[in-house]
Amino acid sequence: MNMRTFSAQTGLSAHTIRYYEKLGLLPGIQRNASGHRAFTTQDLEWVRFIVRLKDTGMSLDDILTYSRLRALGSTTLASRQKMLEQHRDALRARIENEQLHLVALEAKIQHYQSLKPA
Repeated sequence: MNMRTFSAQTGLSAHTIRYYEKLGLLPGIQRNASGHRAFTTQDLEWVRFIVRLKDTGMSLDDILTYSRLRALGSTTLASRQKMLEQHRDALRARIENEQLHLVALEAKIQHYQSLKPA
């Protein structure tokens, strides 16, 4: 698929995709006869995973580390699993903290609602 289609399917701008490629997050992107990038469904799945990791708060540096391990193949499965488990644990902690903030906000909103004249 071409850049426009890939961009639409990933939700990322062409600029961001090129940036990710430059960082090394998208190794091995094929080029067609005219020199334009030709993305595969595997590229699409990988970028969707990158987006998910970013959306859950993983830094680009950590994603790049994960990507480099991934490129080394099955010998790095344990390392990649450990990275994802650590990220999951950090995400769970952030979610728990956000839940506490939500409870406090809801309590304050209820307080203001109780002050309204009947």
